[in-house]
Amino acid sequence: MALRGIQVLELGGLAPAPFCGMVLADFGAKVLRIDKLSGDLFGTDDILAHGKLSVALNFKTKEGIEVFKKLSLQSDVVIDPFRPGVMEKLTIGPDDLMKTNDRLIYARLTGYGQHGPMAKSAGHDINYTAMSGALSFLGGRSDVPTPPVNLLADFAGGGLTAALGILMALYEREKSGMGQVVDCSMTRGAAYVSSWLSRGFNTFLFCNKRGSNLLDGGAFYYDNYRTKDGKWIAVGALEPKFYSNLLEGLGIPEEELPQTTEFEIGRAKLEDAFMKHDQHYWEKVFSHLDACVTPVLTPIEAANHKHNAYQKSYHTFQDGILAPSPEPRMSRTPSARNPAWKAPRIGEHTLEILKSVGYQDAELEEMVGTQVIGVCDTTSKL
Repeated sequence: MALRGIQVLELGGLAPAPFCGMVLADFGAKVLRIDKLSGDLFGTDDILAHGKLSVALNFKTKEGIEVFKKLSLQSDVVIDPFRPGVMEKLTIGPDDLMKTNDRLIYARLTGYGQHGPMAKSAGHDINYTAMSGALSFLGGRSDVPTPPVNLLADFAGGGLTAALGILMALYEREKSGMGQVVDCSMTRGAAYVSSWLSRGFNTFLFCNKRGSNLLDGGAFYYDNYRTKDGKWIAVGALEPKFYSNLLEGLGIPEEELPQTTEFEIGRAKLEDAFMKHDQHYWEKVFSHLDACVTPVLTPIEAANHKHNAYQKSYHTFQDGILAPSPEPRMSRTPSARNPAWKAPRIGEHTLEILKSVGYQDAELEEMVGTQVIGVCDTTSKL
C-alpha cells in the first residue's frame, strides 16, 4: 500500500473532496472523515466513504475547533472543500494549522480557486465546466452544450487533480521537510484536463461548428449507433485500417462507402446497417475484427462483461454498492481496497480516534454530553 502511514483529515463535503479522500484511502492512507455533529449519527449518504473513519465534531464550539487542531498535529494532509475564507473564520485555515505543523499539506478544493472576482461565488460542475471553456466542446450535434454529468470538473478536474497535488506535495516534502498549500480550482482543473482540446482548437480537430468535427460526433466513423434491441454500439474507426474492418463487419463494400464520404451520408448508411441486428450480434461480429467497435454498457453490464470480469474491474461492497476497482494497479504496493469495507456511520470512530491522540474517558464523556463531539452509538462505554 503506497500511502501506508499517511493520515488525512477530510472535511465532509460534496462529491469532489470525498472522491479525493477515496483515492488516498484506496492506496493505503488513513482517512479520517470529519463530519458535522448535526449529521445522521446512524448512517451516511456519502457513497464514497468506504474504508474511511468517521469523527463527528461540532465546529460551532471552541472545544470542537481545538479537537480538530489537535488531530491536525498528527496528520499529514487536510482536505478543505469549502469556499475561501470559511476555514480561516474557524481559525483552522492553513496559516493557523501550519504554525504548529509545518509538515502539513493543506489541500483546498474549490470551484473557482482562492482568489479572483468569482472566488467566493457558488457553483456546481456544470458552471465550472462552462467557465473552463470545456463545455463548449460537448454536446455533439445538439445545439445545446451538454455536460458529461459531473465527471469533468467535480472528479477529473477536481477530486483527482487534488489527489495528484497532494501526492506531489508529499513527494516534495521528502526533500524539504516542509508542507505546503495545494490550491485546486475545479474550473482550472477542468481546463487543464481539456488541454489537448484547447490546444487543438481551430486546428483540423475542431475547426467547424460543434458536432461537425472529427471527435465530437461529426464524423460518421466516430459516433454511437442504435441497434435493433434499442441498445447502442460505439464506433471509433478513425484510422483507415480500422475503417476497412468496420465496413467488413457491416458487410458494406468500401468502394460503396469510402471514408471520405460526406459525414451525414455515411451516418445514414451506418444507422441502417446497425439497426439490422441487436447489440450482442454486433459485439460478436466485431470481437473477431480489429475495428474499434464496442458495446455501450451500463455499469452493471460493464461489471459483468467477460473482459472486465477477468480484469476484476468492478467489485461489490458488503452493503451492496457496486464500485469500480482502484486504478492504477501497483506491482509491489497494491491497493488497500477491501470489498469487506463498509461506509462508516457518522461518529463511528470518534472515541477511538480521540483516545489515540490523548483524550481521557472523562474528557470524552463531558464532550459527548456538551455536544462537542458525536458518537453513533450513545451506549458505547467510555
